[in-house]
Order: sequence, then structure tokens, then C-alpha cells
Amino acid sequence: MTILIEQPQLESQAEDQKFSSETNELVLDGGFVKPKTVSNNGLVAEELVSSNEFMAPEINSFGRSFRDYDAESERQKSVEEFYRLQHINQTYDFVKRMREEYGKLNRVEMSIWECCELLNEVVDESDPDLDEPQIMHLLQSAEAIRKDYPDEDWLHLTALIHDLGKVLLLPSFGGLPQWAVVGDTFPLGCAFDEGNVHHKYFKENPDYNNPAYNTKYGIYSEGCGLDNVMISWGHDDYMYLVAKENRTTLPPAALFIIRYHSFYPFHTVGAYKHLMNEEDAKNLKWLKIFNKYDLYSKSKEMIDVEKVKPYYLSLIDKYFPAKLRW
Repeated sequence: MTILIEQPQLESQAEDQKFSSETNELVLDGGFVKPKTVSNNGLVAEELVSSNEFMAPEINSFGRSFRDYDAESERQKSVEEFYRLQHINQTYDFVKRMREEYGKLNRVEMSIWECCELLNEVVDESDPDLDEPQIMHLLQSAEAIRKDYPDEDWLHLTALIHDLGKVLLLPSFGGLPQWAVVGDTFPLGCAFDEGNVHHKYFKENPDYNNPAYNTKYGIYSEGCGLDNVMISWGHDDYMYLVAKENRTTLPPAALFIIRYHSFYPFHTVGAYKHLMNEEDAKNLKWLKIFNKYDLYSKSKEMIDVEKVKPYYLSLIDKYFPAKLRW
């Protein structure tokens, strides 16, 4: 990924930026290279972007289109099997039990960075675009956002921590199956929208034929707000609970991003918008911005972890206590 310099850099940014002598491309901390600028989409939040905006690549680390769930490959077959299991097993009652159990936050006490290091053992089987350890994806996302939004340090940290809930896959956190931790999320308690990937497998979900749950609104009402909607259980909701209950000082938009970044049928397809309220609409703008970096920064370019670590440790200290309950 590359970035072409079109305007002079701010003095405060120039100190930590290096350029390739051969291509005049900007090389970020840890060797991450960004693509050339493109225009923004007009969101108020995007007016804060630097002059060298991240441009999404056209192919993922496997050389295919992003989020292509139909391409023929062994990876795609395993992804489809993942969604078959997820769509069958994620029920309203299951999610309610998981929130009650993991909401106790009685597994372990550790820092944010200690949790980041645990992710070296995690690979997300639901992701058709990535097979690298999760910590590398987190740093790729965070570093790309850091350059486009240099003054929004809360957004840099949000990118770093948004997937930390994937530690639920590890034995010390219960060793939950992949379908209970990763993948696109969706509401329970109302009809399964066709905007969900591999929608056909919902027909085997016990909630599918439940008259209380299989209508457009189900147990909810127009504009009730996503905070009042039961979303499928996984790393998103778990990390949201961890951050909230440990009294993070991150802004509401950060918690919204953490909680709903995998809610692709909502923020990408436009499904379930009849359930959101005004606050959700405001935060959705930031989620859409974040999604570009979450999805398209996945690449084979590796970040020098030790080089960028001090910066992120300073943000963790600013927004979180030294130790958190998990």
C-alpha cells in the first residue's frame, strides 16, 4: 500500500515520517506504507482527516476481493461452514446466557497491552481476508488511522483494542467455539434480515420460527436504539462490556465502534436501521470511517511492534486503568 505526498506535512508529523528514495512514498512507523490520497465522502467527522487519506486497496492478503464469500477456495469453504454453525447456534437465549456469564468479568486481571500480546495465538476463521495473528491487524488499522486522523488519539486506541475480545477463543477465557466469538453480528429477537451473509442457514436456527422473534420488529419498536437490542454474542460485545465496566474514559463513539464494528448488515448493507435512534445515527458516522481501516488495512505489510509500542502504551494509560477485570 502506498501514499503519494500532495501537500507539505505538518511540522509535528514530519519528525517521525520517512520516505522511500525510489518511489517518494511515505513510510509510516514500523514500515507500514500507505496509498495515495482520495477525496472523502462528505461526513462531518471526515473533515478532520489529514491531507494524505488512506485509500482502500482492491484485493486482500490472499489476492482476492475483500469480503467475497462466494469465491471458490478452501478458505471460503471453511468460512461458509463457520457461518452455518454461527447462524444455527446464536439464539436469543444463548446470547442472554453469555452476557450474564461474561458480564461478571471474573476471569483474570490484566492490562490492555497484556491482552494485545495474548492475541498472537488467535486466527479468525470467519475472516476471508486475513490469516495473520490478530495483533498485526490491530496495529495495521491503528497506524493507518493515526496518519489520517492525527489529532483523534481516542480513535487510534479504539483501532488497537477493537478486537481484543477475541481472547474468548483461548482456554483461559473459556475456549469458546469460533462461531461464538467472531464473524458478522446481527440482532436476535427479530427477523433475520437477508442482508446477513449466508442467510439461508438461519432457517435452522430455533428462533427462526418463533412468532415472537420472526417479524421485522420482533420484541423491539421503531427507533428503540441499538443499546436496547440483543446482538449476537462475540468479541465485540465482550470488549464493550470490559471497557464500559472498567470505566474507560473513551468517548461514546469509541464504545459504539467497539460494540458494532462486526455488525456489517447494519453499517454496510443498511439493514436494521429502523431500530436505531438519533445517538446511533451520530455514532454511525464514525463507525463507517473506522470500518474502512478495519477492513482494508489487512495486508502482508508487517508493523514493527516495539517501535510503535510506546505511543500506544501512552494512550492506554490515558484512557484505561493499569489493570482491568476481564
